[in-house]
Amino acid sequence: MSSPNLIRTQKLLSEAGICSRRVAEEYIKNGEVTINGKVAELGSKVDPQQDDVRLNGRRIRASKKQQVVIALNKPKGFICSNDDPHNERTVFDLLPKELADERLFCAGRLDKDSEGLLIITNDGELANQLMHPSNMVTKRYHVSLKQPFPRAKLFRLTRGVTVEGEKLKVEKAVFIGDKKKEDSTEIDVAMHHGKKREIRRLFQALHFDVKKLKRYQIGKYSIKGMPKGAGIQLTPREIELLFKPDLSL
Repeated sequence: MSSPNLIRTQKLLSEAGICSRRVAEEYIKNGEVTINGKVAELGSKVDPQQDDVRLNGRRIRASKKQQVVIALNKPKGFICSNDDPHNERTVFDLLPKELADERLFCAGRLDKDSEGLLIITNDGELANQLMHPSNMVTKRYHVSLKQPFPRAKLFRLTRGVTVEGEKLKVEKAVFIGDKKKEDSTEIDVAMHHGKKREIRRLFQALHFDVKKLKRYQIGKYSIKGMPKGAGIQLTPREIELLFKPDLSL
């Protein structure tokens, strides 16, 4: 008879504030997690009160800390990493010093050259809900291009292109301002998934160069009016807005 306290190993890592469930699964696949001295397998379950679970030798214990969810207006030039020897400036340098002892991580990323809304949290379950494509959480971006993009080609962005066997696409793309213009360098795009540098790669595949990329909204939560580099801790109501569908799409 199985113990009622059993949970999946990746959930334990998530609840301990180590990382999101998705990242935890990668740790398990890479053999970096052990359960009572044996290498964990994907799908394995543990009793948080009884089993000795370790990540790279470090004991992991379930933790029910107070939830921290921060909306940060990320400036260009900062990376979404807790520790990177090749980059001095990370988004965590922008957070208040009183949060230094929290085990925080990014719920989704923006590359070094991009800016805008970034969610930073200690809640692995919430991070997983925000990032998993099946939850259809919409992210909206303001894309500035170096060359004017023809209105007649907007459908190519939503139809998508295949690059090295990978399909790149967005859910919606419209011109900012006068939507009836024949071409524009300013485009509003929306997507509820997000592969690494997908928007930049998509435009590059169509022979257009992205000059500036800013994520300004997740769900119905927007950073309109938030100064660059600033971050605020979200209220429960604001957290709910992250998951509300944007009916303007």
